Amino acid sequence: MTYDTIIFGAGAAGMMCAAHCGGRVLVIDHAKAPGEKIRISGGGRCNFTNLYARPGNFLSQNPHFCKSALARYTQWDFIDLVGRHGIAWHEKTLGQLFCDGSSKQIIQMLLDEMARAGAELWVQTSVTDLRKVEGGFALEVERDGQRVHLSCANLVLATGGKSIPKMGATGLAYDIAQQFGLRVTETRAALVPFTFSDGRFKELSGVSLPARLANERSSFDEALLFTHRGLSGPAVLQLSSYWREGEVIAVNLIPDLPLFDLLRDQRQAGGRKALTTELARYLPARLVEYLSQHISMRGNLADQSDAALAGLVAALSDWRLTPSGTEGYRTAEVTLGGVASEGLSSKTMEARDIPGLYVIGEAVDVTGWLGGYNFQWAWSSGHAAGTAIASR
Repeated sequence: MTYDTIIFGAGAAGMMCAAHCGGRVLVIDHAKAPGEKIRISGGGRCNFTNLYARPGNFLSQNPHFCKSALARYTQWDFIDLVGRHGIAWHEKTLGQLFCDGSSKQIIQMLLDEMARAGAELWVQTSVTDLRKVEGGFALEVERDGQRVHLSCANLVLATGGKSIPKMGATGLAYDIAQQFGLRVTETRAALVPFTFSDGRFKELSGVSLPARLANERSSFDEALLFTHRGLSGPAVLQLSSYWREGEVIAVNLIPDLPLFDLLRDQRQAGGRKALTTELARYLPARLVEYLSQHISMRGNLADQSDAALAGLVAALSDWRLTPSGTEGYRTAEVTLGGVASEGLSSKTMEARDIPGLYVIGEAVDVTGWLGGYNFQWAWSSGHAAGTAIASR
């Protein structure tokens, strides 16, 4: 069976690419259904892009690589596509766009676009052999217990990274890329909670608050969530992409809150109040109780000197912690790193030295921030490869 293009991976990037390739296209995935990560994303409502998506929201060994694809298929292009399919959406915080209804609407939209383009989809299909041949690629797959031999002129790797292995994620794209001589950068779990081996935050599990988390490379102001395993929430997930084992993180529990002035003023108006009681007006009570075991908070407000209040504020605004690690690929939203950009064309996503081989989406060394950025990279890179194939 001969196709013009075969795409490995029926996720966001793979289906987007299939809708634009032209010719005879086959999409292969080993899962039972297409778009499984789309389905679970955004609490089932799919944070499908971000109003503020730009190259600075992406990590890569080559920060310029993503610019071409993102510029030629923007968040506004995808929003227009969503609108043409009649999918209602809304903006949450920080430009994050979600479906009003269900993430399944995005999956159906992509399937409809694939059907319009005449692309086929085979699920529960695994690749058992792959090799480069003159004029393209030859492969063998197993489907419904049968071995099927296929050939194609163009092969697209869109199988994502290693994150969430319980959903079938593997390093297949990396293995195939290395088979054909492409370099793969170090890969690691990203957008993932921090863990602490001593279980120090068990009693705070479920407590959340706005915070600023930072290390030497980046800083994020978003929600912080304490868990029985450690720290989570958007601020933590964002910083995890910039963190390395053994590094200290700085936690500011009172970003943009003039706590020193507030406490000093209240000292005059209600000095008999316990310091911890007054702090609980601005921080979760359980957190104040926990912190009081590590930071001096004894006595009433009237007992606190300016120096004591300044010391307390300093401690709350620069709480230094060293995570033991992260929860790893088990809960990571994405994989940091991937197929190195130097081996790919930033305009077409085609391998420079292997004509007809394309790598898109999470499989590439381009990783977005939390908040719809990784989906936008999937749409942009999938569109770049698909339109390049169509124009050949």
